Amino acid sequence: MMAAMLFPERRVMAVCGDGGFMMNSQELETAVRLKLNLVVLIIEDHAYGMIRWKQAVDDFPDFGMTFGNPDFVRYAEAYGAKGTRVGAIAELRPALEQAFAAGGVNLVVVPIDYSENERVLVEELRHRLPWPASPMPDD
Repeated sequence: MMAAMLFPERRVMAVCGDGGFMMNSQELETAVRLKLNLVVLIIEDHAYGMIRWKQAVDDFPDFGMTFGNPDFVRYAEAYGAKGTRVGAIAELRPALEQAFAAGGVNLVVVPIDYSENERVLVEELRHRLPWPASPMPDD
């Protein structure tokens, strides 16, 4: 929000995961009240993805990492912002361009499948990292 306040002539976009967004989503009210030009891109996977990946690499059980989301388009509208959901990758760029052109606070929601990331960030890392981890040297 500060970037939009300091540089109102520039395009400002926040890129958030759905879990991270919901931790501070009430700030939509502030952005709308201040009449900011701000696009918020929500990457939606219904999970705390980064935490899940880090825990999976260390063989921790997957517990409490998935959740349900509200309808983010309606959520944005409830705060007086505009919202749109992208249904296919070809729609992403036009949705972002439209959001910037519209001005005001705009939420763009893009569902994502992280299954390829799971292979790269968990399976491949597990085979490259020493396991079990080496003990820390004594001080």
